[in-house]
Amino acid sequence: MNASRIAPMALYQEVAERLRQRIYSHELAPGTWVDEQALAEHYGISRTPLREALKVLASEGLVTLKPRRGCYVTEISERDLDEVFSVMSMLEGECARASAMRATDGDLTRLRAIHADLEKAAAADDIDGFFEANQNFHRSLQEIADNRWLLHVIEDLRKVIKLSRHHSLFSDGRLEQSLEEHRDILGALLARDGERAEQLMRHHIRSGRAALARIAVAKADDAPLAAPETEAQAEA
Repeated sequence: MNASRIAPMALYQEVAERLRQRIYSHELAPGTWVDEQALAEHYGISRTPLREALKVLASEGLVTLKPRRGCYVTEISERDLDEVFSVMSMLEGECARASAMRATDGDLTRLRAIHADLEKAAAADDIDGFFEANQNFHRSLQEIADNRWLLHVIEDLRKVIKLSRHHSLFSDGRLEQSLEEHRDILGALLARDGERAEQLMRHHIRSGRAALARIAVAKADDAPLAAPETEAQAEA
């Protein structure tokens, strides 16, 4: 009995993960209608596990279920980004504050090493490498803060941010600005100055939002950007 119940749950979770990655890569772009029949045929499954998977994605804010109209990939607005980044600045600020107080010498050594990756990627103008190191730095702070509820909420919000059509590191000068902000944050962490680390992290997150806003304005005005768009990876 138990085994028969586990299989369908595993199936819809697997389907949810596959759709999640297609949404993040914009293979399923924001605003796209989700063709349930076509997807069910593509994956060789019935529509029941597919609909369960869509409910999971709806709970994460990645798709929107509209009565009598079906399911659509969520479109995130500028207002949504303003609100999400506002909350993120508070949450990540708290992570930085807690990390400054709780970090062991080993934790600080790990953060130095990650920052060295940031410096190396910036020097090579490697945006993808910088993005990965940046994510690693923020994720490490969340682990050091050791608050599983805080981590859970941040992860959910980052899923929503990934729906953005732009990558803030493509805003002119943002990579250099972000690197300088990371230097300051690391300095506060090494000094175990929790209050300053929190303030700097909040500023860092707000700067990431401002960069996305500049890209949106430039796009609306059909102005040239510093570089072409890439898949949604919102750098904070």
